[in-house]
Amino acid sequence: MKLHELRPADGSTRKTKRKGRGTATGQGKTAGRGQDGQNSRSGGGTRPGFEGGQMPLYRRLPKRGFTNIFRKQWAIINVSDLNSFDDGAVITLDMLKEAGMIKNVLTDVKILGNGNVEKKITVQAHKFSKAAVEKIESAGGKAEVI
Repeated sequence: MKLHELRPADGSTRKTKRKGRGTATGQGKTAGRGQDGQNSRSGGGTRPGFEGGQMPLYRRLPKRGFTNIFRKQWAIINVSDLNSFDDGAVITLDMLKEAGMIKNVLTDVKILGNGNVEKKITVQAHKFSKAAVEKIESAGGKAEVI
């Protein structure tokens, strides 16, 4: 099979109706919008959430909590993910980015203790959980806070 031979499955697509192209098409003149009214006009219709003048749901429900705009976001990496690196390696933020574990070098990284470490590695990160430090050091490695 070649790219130019690809076709959609039978019955999966329908031809679009050409609206407003004369009476013979069956969708001429008003093009299925009816005679008059708000929805027959271009740009007609109501905004999302409008309930015909009734107090809309998003205003009837009580509001709770807030979003802290100064919240610190952490890129989380588990100890078991570090087994993909070589034995004796010094794992930096650049290495984590190259491995696809973090998106950006500027994000703060926290290492959590989920899983086990089988290799002697030195890990450089912004934060470590107590369990992560224990597991890295028990494998003979080091946990360095940046």
